[in-house]
Amino acid sequence: MSELLVDIQDLSVGYTTKYGKLVHVLRNVDLQIGRGETLGLVGESGCGKSTLGQAMMGFLRSGSKILGGRVTYQGHDMFAMPAKELESIRGRSIALIPQNAGQSLTPTLRVGKQIVEALELNAQIKGAEADARAVELLGQVRLPSPEEMATRYPHELSGGQQQRVAVAMALAGNPDMLVLDEPTTGLDVTTQAHILELLRDIVKEMGTAMMYISHDLGVIARVSDRVSVMYAGEKVEDATASQIFKSPSHPYTRGLLESIPRLTLSGIPKSMPGQPPLPATLPGCHFEPRCEFATDICGTTPPKLEAISSAADNNGIMSSHFARCHHWDKLAKADFSEELKDAYQDVRKKDTAKPAITITDVAISYYRPGFLDNLMNTPHPPDTVSNINLTVNRGETVALVGESGSGKSTIVRAVSGLLPAKDGAISFENFDLTTDVDDRPMELRKRIQMIFQNPDASLNPRHSVTEILDQPLKLYFPNMSAAERDKRKEELLDRVRLGHRYLTRYPGQMSGGEKQRVAIARAFAADPEVVLCDEVTSALDVSVQAAVLDLLADLQKEHGTTYIFITHDLAVVRAFADRVAVLYQGRLCEVGTVDEIYAPPFHPYAETLLGAALEPDPDMEPKLLAGDTPESSPPETGCPFQRRCPVRVGEICDTTMPDWVSPKGAIDHNIRCHIPVEELLAMQTEPIAAD
Repeated sequence: MSELLVDIQDLSVGYTTKYGKLVHVLRNVDLQIGRGETLGLVGESGCGKSTLGQAMMGFLRSGSKILGGRVTYQGHDMFAMPAKELESIRGRSIALIPQNAGQSLTPTLRVGKQIVEALELNAQIKGAEADARAVELLGQVRLPSPEEMATRYPHELSGGQQQRVAVAMALAGNPDMLVLDEPTTGLDVTTQAHILELLRDIVKEMGTAMMYISHDLGVIARVSDRVSVMYAGEKVEDATASQIFKSPSHPYTRGLLESIPRLTLSGIPKSMPGQPPLPATLPGCHFEPRCEFATDICGTTPPKLEAISSAADNNGIMSSHFARCHHWDKLAKADFSEELKDAYQDVRKKDTAKPAITITDVAISYYRPGFLDNLMNTPHPPDTVSNINLTVNRGETVALVGESGSGKSTIVRAVSGLLPAKDGAISFENFDLTTDVDDRPMELRKRIQMIFQNPDASLNPRHSVTEILDQPLKLYFPNMSAAERDKRKEELLDRVRLGHRYLTRYPGQMSGGEKQRVAIARAFAADPEVVLCDEVTSALDVSVQAAVLDLLADLQKEHGTTYIFITHDLAVVRAFADRVAVLYQGRLCEVGTVDEIYAPPFHPYAETLLGAALEPDPDMEPKLLAGDTPESSPPETGCPFQRRCPVRVGEICDTTMPDWVSPKGAIDHNIRCHIPVEELLAMQTEPIAAD
């Protein structure tokens, strides 16, 4: 290993409950990070990833304490240092890039001023020099027009731009080490790919070490030299990225990799059964209750973390492959790439020609002209969503895909009655869905439910889970007894992999993934016929995501549930959807079945999205076909993708909306592009996903 920056030895962390019970969070963790090295830290929610990342900075949550071991940074014991010395390390030597940049930026301060504050604190630069350096940092993280960006407030930036500002603030002190806690969760695929490319360049140019915490194994494969896998507060496997992704030697790592939807494989992946236990609560291996390889020794004797082989990392440095398993040799001998193909179950159907939701010539606008606008006939800006024609059949899953701002959530909110349509019609059987949700009959509200992207905004923080689930049961099933409701609530929580012990918890006592599962359970409490899913799996662990997709598929099979499914994750679309509608700036670009959308010919925008998608393979490079600079509004005329298209053909793209064309022999596949289909096919010779 290169020069050692972080050395964690035998670290145990825990807290004492109000009933006097000691609860472990981390148990006997060893971890080392060298200068210029990127370590990926993966595992399910509650495994201790964030606690370990915070401990590296000498920080623990209120009530937590060190039960044993040491954390040293360049020889300094982080939990034995005086507060003043610790402050001199945080931000200057070790910097944190948080998960939600929007919440970490001060909304009332311009972003340039916030970077100047970081420079004054961590680099002792002030005045005009700090102002100039702030603009330089904004340029370093590849924000367009950095001088102008410095004058903006956080709410005037997109999610990807806010994340870049957070990166710039972290770089203000020229740190040797970055701790990144899920920094790209919730970003669309193109923005995520560009952010990761930026981080890789920073490591290469500045020699900065990184600990990258994430449940997204595609991201981990893209950025990491080495990967540590955490389970129930313990490190269960540690190896180079190539060894982890191609030859996993712990059943838990194998289970995580089998739980990932992939662009190259059809169907929903296999999900691991059960849930992680609390650390230090089982006599033997903590993964034994969920492990298909378990034998008697696994239930009685804790396995040791032992070196099983050695290999070179991406920098050519030799390192050992560690695994905590009694039967690692069985897994090491298996051909994981071949076994992986059997872990996917195709759930796509389906010939249901009976329409459920019909959207006809729909236009939606957030613009509300004022008195003076009407008086002076001020020109209206282009509609946010325009000319949307789409039919969703019964028992079908239609995915809406596109970058942030493409109009996906706007369309779904109009279907749900939360947003009025400016023009056009939306219908469900004999019901007119252009009516406001408050004006809809109770039966219609019950039959169409929505799961929102952000559970923090959709769950009442003052209500326990039992109260949250009670509300729809009381509302839609007034004759259901209290005992029947209690049984139904436990069934709902079991189906989303939580269990009855969560009934007494409040949203503030749960992780983001756990809150999202409660939101899913609440939606299905009504036994709906149509479910509008807005990024419902983006905050979930891969194992839970697979279980939720499997749950959604089971409910669809049992009850004929219809889904409109919004997601940034194109592998999830490949696994779960029947048809796909690709949107850019509120305009449809391409519509077709999953197999048609994921094979040539593509619309140039669909190809851009697919090229930027990340696979859990460290050898696979994304194709960044277009920049990630967001557009504030759609163009007045012409193709909506004209300003970013890597293959634009000329002035016609700026002036004329393309006609819909279909590849030869296609029934449902339609592309809206001026480039003839034959030429698109010639440019795109290889399918993105092939079984």
